[in-house]
Amino acid sequence: MTRIAVVDNSKLKDMDKKKHIQSLCPVNRSGSECIKLGDSKLSIDESLCIGCGICVNAAPDSIKIINLPESLTKDPIHRYGENQFSLYNLPTPIFGKVTGILGVNGIGKTTAINILAGVLNPNLGDWEKEADHKQLIEFFKGTEAQLFFEKVEKGDIKVSYKPQNVDMIPKTSKGKVRTLLEKVDEKKELEKISKELEIEKILDNDIKNISGGELQRVAIAATILKKANVYIFDEPTSYLDIKQRIKVSKFIRNMVNNETAVLVVEHDLIILDYMTDLVYIMYGKESGFGVVSQPKSTKTAINVYLSGYLKEENVRFRDHEIKFEVRPPTSLKKQHLLTTWHDIKKKLGNFNLEADKGELHKNEVIGVLGENGIGKTSFVKILAGVLKQDKGKIETKIVVSYKPQYLETSNELVMNILKEAVKNYETQIIRPLNIKPLLLKKITQLSGGELQRVSIALCLSKEADLYLIDEPSAYLDAEQRLIVSKIIRGFIEEKNKTALIVDHDLLFMDYLSEKLIVFDGESAVNGVVNNPLDMEKGMNKFLNTLQITFRRDEESKRPRANKLDSQMDKKQKSENKLYYT
Repeated sequence: MTRIAVVDNSKLKDMDKKKHIQSLCPVNRSGSECIKLGDSKLSIDESLCIGCGICVNAAPDSIKIINLPESLTKDPIHRYGENQFSLYNLPTPIFGKVTGILGVNGIGKTTAINILAGVLNPNLGDWEKEADHKQLIEFFKGTEAQLFFEKVEKGDIKVSYKPQNVDMIPKTSKGKVRTLLEKVDEKKELEKISKELEIEKILDNDIKNISGGELQRVAIAATILKKANVYIFDEPTSYLDIKQRIKVSKFIRNMVNNETAVLVVEHDLIILDYMTDLVYIMYGKESGFGVVSQPKSTKTAINVYLSGYLKEENVRFRDHEIKFEVRPPTSLKKQHLLTTWHDIKKKLGNFNLEADKGELHKNEVIGVLGENGIGKTSFVKILAGVLKQDKGKIETKIVVSYKPQYLETSNELVMNILKEAVKNYETQIIRPLNIKPLLLKKITQLSGGELQRVSIALCLSKEADLYLIDEPSAYLDAEQRLIVSKIIRGFIEEKNKTALIVDHDLLFMDYLSEKLIVFDGESAVNGVVNNPLDMEKGMNKFLNTLQITFRRDEESKRPRANKLDSQMDKKQKSENKLYYT
């Protein structure tokens, strides 16, 4: 059996512990040197490793011994170094199609598209030297990737690439948005693209003063303004509200023709479904290795991903299937009133927020939907007592636990912050959120997704009547989002508590919510908080503002957005049933 070893020496700093691990290895004890120490680094000779797991048990956070699928017969396309992450195979852009990539964080999606974009030169598993185009072409002989790299070598393919971390733009670029975009405007379509992406009003703003959602659309505009025939977008909808996500999806779809290919990494499954024609699934072991599957139609790929089993490759990459309910979740037990509000008004600069009247009951999960800048976070802050309303009142005084939208970092250790969660909620929160590997890290050392999971764990571990959770799906991959939604819903039901969740991922909200608060108003001008509605009424109200319709997939029962003006779309609109049939 082929196996790889992954060693994180940054977590394994104690030299005595390294020597101890080395002494435990049965291969070393027999006279061969499987585990080596050189330049204070521990390394494992994979050709000698017998996969006994003794070293892993001694340092589970630092060492992984991974048995590779038997179907993996080729060398990796790229390996970062000895005992480091390996990527097997590549997705390939297909002309005339929008092709998606779906997989958990740390599985190599960004590595793959960096190779395709020419940002990273692959080494074909030999980390001491980079491969040239001839070697790449030979490596992929007889595949679509061979044709792709041949065209790249001839200059027939030009790639334009939007990276994942748009928040880095203000750190690397200075000046006005207009100046930045004019530098890359090879098509001379700045005014047209700015209007379509709704950034024309911020063109004269300084790049360092615009929001995350605006930065995302500027980055998309910069990518599209370049003359290219392959466009790659790494997470194009993060920071965007659902209205903007739909618009960006339509815009990206409309880019494709017989001379243009688009490749997209996206964690919002509804948007991925809406935007793409084909999808590659990536599986493997996070931070260990990643494998790219054969492409499948979008519908099939997402259903296969939810099932956790790739039939053609005979690989089970998850030990459970993710299932959705046939009907929106309903409950008959929500009659115990928790709190009410009346005539709430708040002025924030030129923005006005108002909430006429509303009520929350015990043991229910309420989703909050609305576009950015319409007051969702401000209303949640008022309920949390973080922000004081100008007028009106919240009737019943209740204990609140609040997870803010923007997460704060500190030098505190995770284990100190989550002391109560570790003590009281090992099985309900810590284990399913995979918090244990993070306990000895400082908050400042956490990635966005890790910080999000820690923040959710902290919020849920506090004793409260009402849990207010603002954008819990941000920075999480598709699978983590579904895990988090299941954890929140199960926790609220078990503890007989109430939760209010603000988010933009509609599949996440569908999986989680029993009721919806839908905001009316105009972004940055005024926001109106409506009373909670049942799922069907709430989604019908919200989808009407987007002019899209949803149906249930007949196999997985997941919600799917109908293609605009399709037969099903027209039928549901004519019946005024925008949310499922």
